[in-house]
Amino acid sequence: MRKTVLGLALAALVAAPIAAQNERVDLNAIYKIKAEGLGNRSQVMDTLSWLTDVHGPRLTNSPGMKAAAEWAKTRLQQWGIANVQLAPWGPFGRGWENERLQINMIAPRPFEMLGYPKAWSPGTNGPVTADIVMATLNTKDDLQKATGTLKGKAVMMAPARDVELLWEPVARRFTDQELKERQAAPVTPPAAGGRQGGGGRQGGPGATATVSAAERMAFLVTEGAVAIFEPAAASRGDNGAIPMGGGLPGRNAGAPPAIPQIVLAVEHYNRMARILERNVPVQVALNVQNRFYDDVNSYNIIAELPGSDKKDEVVMLGAHFDSWHAGTGAVDNASGSAVMMEAMRILKATGLPLRRTVRLGLWTGEEQGLIGSRMYVTEMFGDRATMKTTPSHGKFAGYFNMDNGSGAIRGVYLQGNEAVAPIFEAWMKPFENLGMTTLTIRNTGGTDHGSFDAIGLPGWQFIQDPLDYSTRSHHTNWDVYERAVPADLMKNATIIASFVYHTANRDQLLPRKPMPSAPPAGGRGARGGTR
Repeated sequence: MRKTVLGLALAALVAAPIAAQNERVDLNAIYKIKAEGLGNRSQVMDTLSWLTDVHGPRLTNSPGMKAAAEWAKTRLQQWGIANVQLAPWGPFGRGWENERLQINMIAPRPFEMLGYPKAWSPGTNGPVTADIVMATLNTKDDLQKATGTLKGKAVMMAPARDVELLWEPVARRFTDQELKERQAAPVTPPAAGGRQGGGGRQGGPGATATVSAAERMAFLVTEGAVAIFEPAAASRGDNGAIPMGGGLPGRNAGAPPAIPQIVLAVEHYNRMARILERNVPVQVALNVQNRFYDDVNSYNIIAELPGSDKKDEVVMLGAHFDSWHAGTGAVDNASGSAVMMEAMRILKATGLPLRRTVRLGLWTGEEQGLIGSRMYVTEMFGDRATMKTTPSHGKFAGYFNMDNGSGAIRGVYLQGNEAVAPIFEAWMKPFENLGMTTLTIRNTGGTDHGSFDAIGLPGWQFIQDPLDYSTRSHHTNWDVYERAVPADLMKNATIIASFVYHTANRDQLLPRKPMPSAPPAGGRGARGGTR
């Protein structure tokens, strides 16, 4: 019965009239795309499981990233996707992987603690036992006072902090009112008096000079400290998650030495801090095994569906392939990578004709500043530092990106491109029944579509339901397969396949905004970074 109802609904869609600014919408193609993407032929969750469960986190240049990339290359080839390659870029820096981690408080009472080492931090060279000390190391005076007291110690530098109760739901979807409000163009008045930014002068007569993270680390190494413990950040740590990032010495070969940096669940960190406040000694057993890999170059995963009469023109879809390491990088961003691979599979499996070449880009180095996509754009289309473009720049149709978690697509951030609004409005109509209803002129940043936008190429990110992306799973140990919603990812792959199909087959390229100006001499241009 369900198959019959679905068939009738899809047939009705083919017959339904669609008209918005005379933009052609191929309802027969959408029928085929929906039939392939929304039923039991979908492979998006199988792809997600391979990327996350089997290959694990994909920190750029790590063994997990490289194994997952080889698997993705093979899977795309098995689907019949053409020109699949691991396209090199670099240098990036050393690879890194945590191979073993044990953290136990052994006095005054034993218990196992939950934590993760920061990326690119070293290990302990075997099991160690250390007393915990609480030390303030913010200024040069602090370092002088602590001299000679830290040898063989594990150091905590932050006091216990309050943990807020969860008064609001951790996961949610956008309400109709929120989507309506998002449609409004933002207006940012100048600051009072015309001053931008703020903040007075730091320091002054008698101020004690603060020390940098690198200076503090050099002091701890010289003093012979064993490790640093940090509490999970309040942004998501109060929800039971442990946010993760990079540490010292960093990914560059030849960096100064460092000691292990461990981020603990805030409840475990707080317990030790409260015990120390009562002048009761705390002792831990610690075994951290981290490995560095010296190949400093990386690569993106590129694949194509060749076009016909407009094959020298290109439409791209993409997502970042790399992740942080505490979880398995499921929502950030194996979900996006799996969806984009699935969209390519759908287009190939349906056999729909494509006038322009459709090219997939799965980017690495995104978490360190959009590096992989920026290097690709510079090589293929133009240098944003000078705004000098290649011939391929004029033959680029558009880029579609997914990187706001695993929530369902609800619309598109137009990135200030007014001219494309009526086109996307027409293309969204057949997907209103999947919840895609909203266009906003607003920009969204911090992900790979910005690499294209910065050089004047049309690139877009989709509006997605937030789920628990910003409250729990983003960059934490909760970023795992279970945080992805299968129906949402199936919808997303179907919608993106349709948008790519229509971009590949319309008579004209999608409209562009005016070309941006080159940044001032010595400037960096549009800012990269992560969310």
